Amino acid sequence: MTAAPAISPTGSRVGGFPVVGMVGGGQLARMTAPAAAALGVGLRVLSDSAHASAARVVADLVVGDERGLADVRRFAAGCDVVTFDHEHVPGEILQALEADGHVLRPGAGALAYAQDKLAMRRRLSAAGLPCPAWRAPASAADLPDSGTALGWPLVLKTSRGGYDGRGVWTVTAADDPAGGQPFRAGVPVLAEERVDFARELSAVVARSPHGQAVAYPVVESVQRDGICVEVVAPAPGLSDALAESAQRLALQVAAELDVVGLLAVELFETTGGGLLVNELAMRPHNSGHWSIDGAVTSQFENHLRAVLDLPLGSPRSRATWTVMANVLGIDLAETYPAYRHVLARDPALKLQWYGKAVHPGRKLGHVTAYGADLDDVRARVRNAAAYLAGAIDE
Repeated sequence: MTAAPAISPTGSRVGGFPVVGMVGGGQLARMTAPAAAALGVGLRVLSDSAHASAARVVADLVVGDERGLADVRRFAAGCDVVTFDHEHVPGEILQALEADGHVLRPGAGALAYAQDKLAMRRRLSAAGLPCPAWRAPASAADLPDSGTALGWPLVLKTSRGGYDGRGVWTVTAADDPAGGQPFRAGVPVLAEERVDFARELSAVVARSPHGQAVAYPVVESVQRDGICVEVVAPAPGLSDALAESAQRLALQVAAELDVVGLLAVELFETTGGGLLVNELAMRPHNSGHWSIDGAVTSQFENHLRAVLDLPLGSPRSRATWTVMANVLGIDLAETYPAYRHVLARDPALKLQWYGKAVHPGRKLGHVTAYGADLDDVRARVRNAAAYLAGAIDE
């Protein structure tokens, strides 16, 4: 009689397949779950709430403090490899887990550059990779010197904790009152030149521990108030040469920082036709959500493949154009009626809903469409996203 396959106390490990632990219970962990199920690997999620986005769909859920060493250690004990759906786990906790012998992918050394914008700028600049001109002012009193060196206006960023437009200020002159605000957060501040850019691009790559890497098509990322609202894959009008340069740059960053898993390199395409690195994310990224329906292998599946050192899947697009739009919440009591309408109006539309309560400006989900006509695909996606947000009623 054949023995039953071993099952871990959490019920995740079946037939010898490994368990991936993901710290963070947001929508990235939620969208990783179907990819894990298809691959047959276990997915264990550490969430600070039993009602978080991923908690509604992940069976192997641990509720605990994502910034508490004891809870993270307890969680990691049931995992073969630990990865992340955000960058906010303190560095000392990451280092403690590695000292305990746990496998982190990406590792603490790589994540330090996603967590700290100043550290990232120093490392990339030292490696000769293209970045905006920058300074590290110690206080608001240093801003006049920064402005003289970089030009006005300046873009100030808190080195830690900012995302979706938070933690970013534009300062127009030395006496601008906004110049003192970033320093009140109690963390170092990065001052950058205000880049004259034509648009924002994103180059997403996956890299495994033994160095295999794949690059997704470079996409155009459309921002509003610091939040991504639309992604077009591939970026319209981008020359083959510049697209290849962006992919090579992202692969170089991944190798330089020893990133394992997904890496999203957000880029400025300058008005002069060059590329500058804006931000890094070492996890599945909003600019890669189009790949769930628009690529042969989604970013979520390739992230799992990479952290498990499995052969990586093809990042090739399935159609000529794929457009993804985020659904940002406004003050609506319910979204389900709009959801039903959108599904009926456009049966070819693909919808991902995150299971979140509606709050103004919150990412509630995204819609994706693909096809041969960019104008048609974009119009369908924009209409659906606006209807779901309550901005239009037809």
